[in-house]
Amino acid sequence: MNKRWIVSVIATLVLLGAGTYGYFFIKQGVPKQLTAQSSLYIETKPEEKELVPQELKEIIFESQKLVVKIELPDGSFGSGFLYNNKGDVITNAHVVPNAKEVKVVTADSKELTGQVIGVSVDTDVAVVRVPELEGTEPLRLARTKKAELGDEVIALGSPLGFQNTVTTGIISGVGRSFEIDSFKYEDVFQISAPIAPGNSGGPLINTTTGEVVGINSATMDKGVIGFSIPLSNVITLLESWSESPMESLPRIGADAPGNNSGTESTNEDVATYLVNYFYESLNYRDYVTAYSLLGSSWQSETAYEKFREGYLDFLTIETEDLLTKKVGDQVEVVTIITVQQRSERGVTYKKYKVKFVLGLENDQMKILSEEREEVE
Repeated sequence: MNKRWIVSVIATLVLLGAGTYGYFFIKQGVPKQLTAQSSLYIETKPEEKELVPQELKEIIFESQKLVVKIELPDGSFGSGFLYNNKGDVITNAHVVPNAKEVKVVTADSKELTGQVIGVSVDTDVAVVRVPELEGTEPLRLARTKKAELGDEVIALGSPLGFQNTVTTGIISGVGRSFEIDSFKYEDVFQISAPIAPGNSGGPLINTTTGEVVGINSATMDKGVIGFSIPLSNVITLLESWSESPMESLPRIGADAPGNNSGTESTNEDVATYLVNYFYESLNYRDYVTAYSLLGSSWQSETAYEKFREGYLDFLTIETEDLLTKKVGDQVEVVTIITVQQRSERGVTYKKYKVKFVLGLENDQMKILSEEREEVE
């Protein structure tokens, strides 16, 4: 019995000793042998940094500071935008025809001098160098990627001289081609964002990425259809001028008045543009901008909250051709609108005949009144 007890104790001590040795061997010895990474660990490559979508207001605020108005001695004007840190501004060739030096007005109303360093006689693009803008962080560019049908965009510029104007829309067509005077427009975007004379040369910006995708260049005589040159189609040409400015500029045989460059506009032109801009702002639910286009008498009779309430049930507004005529010192604009509207019965479609009266207040055109009646 005692013999069995002694054997049991010895066996227990041996097991405890072996266990203790094994524990310290594994703890101290094994880690020293692990010189390579575990095969279970897979090294992953860092993902390419994607553009983080910005809020639209932030995109507009940051972009407006880099969009300029370009003026010529003859009174014509257009738009442009800073695209590199050398102080180079992209614009249309028809904005700066046969000019070597131009006035550049920044968003904060500084008047600078720019030199045309590159211009094409057949592709409607040009580059203006503004030394005082050198070192300024430029707009972000979509150098290779093109916008696609349905992409939401904003157009910035100085339509009819209204600097820092922003209009919104979508890419409503791609691959459009046509000619205006000596300029060939090939593979251009068609856009629904309203543009007008003076918008020429301004940037078309993707509202998701904040990148410039096009150069606003032309518009139809009727309606609000505009056209924008894809930046990726011309960026190589533009950068070649920035690297090696032209020693002598080619002469453009004729200006391109149909190309959306600004000249002194009639009151009828301004009235038509303002009505289009009014409805475009309502479609985007930018009631503040729409309200700002009203005359002082209308605003004094209608508080902003009441004005906004009157359009809250309008989901979309489509306009037919605007008929404009001058009546004394004022301008009448008549149009038919089709409204997608909320009601107790759900969403309905209604047509209205609308007559606007516009006039000057402190030398600025304003919408003085609106008469609206439902039509069958």
